[in-house]
Amino acid sequence: MLIDRLPPVASSLLPSNHPYLNGAWTPLHEEVTAHELIVIEGRIPTDIDGIYLRNTENQLHQPLGRYHPFDGDGMIHQISFGDGNASYRNRWVRTRCFAAEQAAGESLWGGLMDKPGTSKRPGFGAHESLKDSSSTDIIVHVGKAMSTFYQCGEGYLIDPETLEPLGLAPWVPLDGISAHPKVDLRTGDLMFFNYSKHAPYMHYGVVDRDERLVTYIPVPLPGPRLPHDMTFSENWAIVNDLPMFWDAELLKRGIHAARLHEGMPSRFGLIPRRNQHQASDPSSIRWFEAAPTYILHFLNAYEEGDDVVMDAYFQDNPQPPPLPNEDGYGHMMAYVDEHSFLPKLHRWRFNLVDGTTREERLDERILEFGTIDQRRAGQKYRYVYSTTTKPGWFLFNGFVKHDLETGESWTLVLPEGRYASEAPFAPRVGGTAEDDGYLVSFITDENSGTSECMLIDARDIEAGAVCRIALPHKISSGTHSCWTQRGSLRP
Repeated sequence: MLIDRLPPVASSLLPSNHPYLNGAWTPLHEEVTAHELIVIEGRIPTDIDGIYLRNTENQLHQPLGRYHPFDGDGMIHQISFGDGNASYRNRWVRTRCFAAEQAAGESLWGGLMDKPGTSKRPGFGAHESLKDSSSTDIIVHVGKAMSTFYQCGEGYLIDPETLEPLGLAPWVPLDGISAHPKVDLRTGDLMFFNYSKHAPYMHYGVVDRDERLVTYIPVPLPGPRLPHDMTFSENWAIVNDLPMFWDAELLKRGIHAARLHEGMPSRFGLIPRRNQHQASDPSSIRWFEAAPTYILHFLNAYEEGDDVVMDAYFQDNPQPPPLPNEDGYGHMMAYVDEHSFLPKLHRWRFNLVDGTTREERLDERILEFGTIDQRRAGQKYRYVYSTTTKPGWFLFNGFVKHDLETGESWTLVLPEGRYASEAPFAPRVGGTAEDDGYLVSFITDENSGTSECMLIDARDIEAGAVCRIALPHKISSGTHSCWTQRGSLRP
């Protein structure tokens, strides 16, 4: 393996026993470019051609208060495949906050769990006192990667092949953008939303394939909310108003504490995509009520007769009690533990004629962070690839594939101590079937203190790895990832 290590960046982080600053969540601080990667098992297929990008949280400076894993500085990890070869590189997301803390040599912003007044400078996004670390999500739109922050920040553009920074997305509005903007590969549209603590509390926007902001409308809500994701069908973008959001009385004191508001339903807003006149008119939004829950991540939506069908992960217990933890992190541990908030694969049907909602549970297992063949986004689809997690932890320990037509499912469980990342579907070159391709995931192995990339045949996930490729260093766990085919890297 040929490794080029970049000059180090300054860090003031001290050793601690924090559960999300150690183990598989140990921050990585070095940046490298590596070629001639070593194949541990199998061989790299010649029919995979593209780039896997993953965003991770890596705290660089000593926290001002109580660290939450979502406070960490963003770092993008990339592995590039082509002609049976692979190369790897990782780079910090050099946000304006990253630059400011490098200049100061210390943390300047408090985190998600900190009391009001902790930050030394005004913050960003809906919370208004956090650092925009751009560490949540990563997508590719018209040949450019963009990283985003879940509390609404700036969109940082990155060359997906070199990971060189390309500056800020110029179309991002003053209220920023949330993580999880969605790209329709068929039309080239990028759809996004943001949220804030001032009326109308949410906006929805569309950026076209020429990177022009062509739609930006208010989505009036009764008050501040905490949406995290959205989805779309061929003719509708779907946003949400869920009953899990900041406590209004505590918010008056500057305390950002979310709670489940009993007696409130979930609401889903369907926004017309095609008719530009309608799409610019908030009164054209169709609202549908449903059972109360919180949803972190949506899978897909499509139209079937008079229904818009939507699949996502319904939380059975959005407000879990703290987990036992002698260091006082029990509340935080519960809210990042899927076995506490209990997300389940779920389906909603919104009838456009009578305005009713029908719901059904698709699986009773605890599942989240699902992926699909993105070429099927907005269309009827068949296969879903979800992750499973280690009880008590935000650590992925396996995958479940669902066939939504037959109801069958297949499971791959990783050995103890090996933890995966979100695994997008990479279509096989020349493949035609919806599941003809690979799942791509980075694995952190706590048994050996190493990391690797694993390719899994999506048609037979129970067979395990098609190949395993060593990475030059152990990477931190994190949140989201994406796959982009080589042919789509140039608009």
